Amino acid sequence: MATLKLEIITPDAVTYSDDVDMVTLPGVEGEMGIYPNHVPLLTQIEAGEIMVRKGGQDIALAVGEGFVEITGEGVAVLTDMAIRADNIDEAAVEAARRRAEERLKEKVSTDEEAVLKAAMANSLAQLKVKRKQRR
Repeated sequence: MATLKLEIITPDAVTYSDDVDMVTLPGVEGEMGIYPNHVPLLTQIEAGEIMVRKGGQDIALAVGEGFVEITGEGVAVLTDMAIRADNIDEAAVEAARRRAEERLKEKVSTDEEAVLKAAMANSLAQLKVKRKQRR
């Protein structure tokens, strides 16, 4: 069976690199399922969940905003955050979400508001992925 080379890259490290059967991405216009031999595509992703299927197993990752380049042989994701569901500390993420939410209620600069909104989106993506995994 054909596979795709999936690489998820953050500013800190290569978070994931492996051959996979398929990957589902949170595109800005909706969820995208990518299989081997997909048509080439360069697009934006939003904060959400990446679902990786490999050998009949699903691996969930929370990701932030970013870009994805899809070729017939591979998928390269460039994002500001990527965390496996198993590594998400729900209590810490919930506390960070509350802090960002409270700070957004204050008068902040446009730049700080953008940073806080991105932090909120990343926190919400992590919480969604972690809580979905528990079901």
